[in-house]
Parts: sequence; structure tokens; C-alpha cells
Amino acid sequence: MLSVKVETENQQTHTRVSAQRLGDLVHRIGARGDNFLVVQRIPDIPGTFIQVWHETGGDYELEHRSGTAASHVRIVVDDPDRVIALMTRWAREEPGWDAGTRWESAGIPEPEPVPELPEEVRQQLEPRVRELLRRGYGTVRTLTETAEDHLVKDGVRPVSRAQARELVERLWLERVGEQRGWADVTDPDRLEQAFARLDRGGITAREHFTCCRSCGMSEIGAAGREDARGFVFFHGQGTESAAAGHGLALYYGGFDGSAETTAAVGREVVAALGEAGLTVEWDGSPDRAIELTGLDWRKRLVG
Repeated sequence: MLSVKVETENQQTHTRVSAQRLGDLVHRIGARGDNFLVVQRIPDIPGTFIQVWHETGGDYELEHRSGTAASHVRIVVDDPDRVIALMTRWAREEPGWDAGTRWESAGIPEPEPVPELPEEVRQQLEPRVRELLRRGYGTVRTLTETAEDHLVKDGVRPVSRAQARELVERLWLERVGEQRGWADVTDPDRLEQAFARLDRGGITAREHFTCCRSCGMSEIGAAGREDARGFVFFHGQGTESAAAGHGLALYYGGFDGSAETTAAVGREVVAALGEAGLTVEWDGSPDRAIELTGLDWRKRLVG
């Protein structure tokens, strides 16, 4: 699998795709509303991406960037397989991945200098952004929006979008640097593996799903396969609790609504979590949430 995230114009997101899948996506684009895709690394490195635009019957406009606007370059290619080869080598971070490619500047202007945040504003904002980074599910874009709005009062905005993004990018890269030192498998890694196994087995399993239990219970039915037998999820408030060191509640059930199916799903969830190496507390009652305790919440950023 390639350690990348692919986003397409038609709002689809594909995480850790195979080289074959990336190729299929490149071959697919071209129709109205589905003309381009953007590929970023995992974890996301702000200002680093490769993207392609194509209209059926035309050439492929391939661009990549590795930091500043001056690094944003482009080339027009008539062969989709050449595009796929370049994008795949970029995704694999192969040395000399674009050897022999004659790029030209994309003509992107450098942004205007961003005024520094006043110290008192920065001191209020940084802890909030660091807290969200610890939770691990935000992107640079969503965290920037949160940072811009966090201190708004009576319509006064002390932080501009550019200031918010600059702060978020700095703290994001700081956190990325930290997680590169996580050589071991973390508890959120184990949870992700258990949920992936359950999802493959017919139990819709979703992390950081909706804001609360009520919303999660009302929306989980549409979140997975039509033939799913049951579900398990934790919500955004649960993520906050886990990141603060207070454990994590998982909500589960069967789509037929029976207590028997709910209990059976609960047993399957507990088994998967235990096999993944997590500490689980559950008394077997279909009316009780499954609790994960003793979590070391080191959630890897994706972006």
C-alpha cells in the first residue's frame, strides 16, 4: 500500500491505496465533476502534494509542489500511464522519481507576509490546537478553521485565516516530528486494526464518528455496507476523553434491534479488541457500553 491519501473532485477520499488503485483513479478522471485528483503524503506535509487534471479527450496536466509557491511546477502529459508512473514513484518517495521530466513553473505567486500573532493571542490559541492534534483526527484545513474561529467574540476576529494556518502548520509539523519517534504499535493503531477486522467481518466500525452517542446511533446505519450485521463506534466526545487519559466508551448493536444480536455483536467486538492487545471492560450486558481502559493515546496524524 502507498502511504498517501487521494482526494477527488467528486468528494471521494481514498486512504493508503495500492499502486493499482491509484492507477485506476487516474484512468477514471475526465468526466464533468470528476476532472482531478490530489495526492498527499501520510502524514500530510503542508505544501507537499502531487495532483493531476484531465478532461476526456485531452491531455493530463500534472503538478507537484514541495513547499513554497516557487516549488510548484507543472507538465502536460498525453499518456496516463506516464502520469501513473510518476505519481506512484512520488508516493513511494523513490530517489530521482521524476528523472528526465521537464517541469515548468506553475506561476503560483508567493503569498503576502503574515503578521505575527500577538503573544497573548498565541498563548490562548496554541493549547487548543495542541489538544486537537493529540486527538489525532483533524486535518490542516479543519484545524485552521477551528483556530480562526476559536477566539471570536462579539463578531471580532483576532486571528486571520492566514495567521491560523501558519500556526496550525507549525504545530502540525511539530506533532509529525514527535510521531516519527513512535516505533512501536500504539493503542490507537491497535484500535484501528480491530475496527478494520470487524468492518471486514460485517460489523460497521467507525472511529471518531459524529459528535455524540445520539447522533452516532441515528447515523451509523447509513455508514457501512447494506449487509452489515451490526455496528460499533465511538464519537468525538469519546475521542476527547481518550486523548485526556480518561478511557474510551464504544457503542455497539445489531441492526435488527434485538438484545440477542446486540450482545452477540458486543462479544465479537470485545474479542477483536482483546486480540489486538487492548484492555477491555464489559459485563456482557447489551445495555452497557464497552469500555477501553489504560489507553496510551498516541494517535497518528493522517491529514
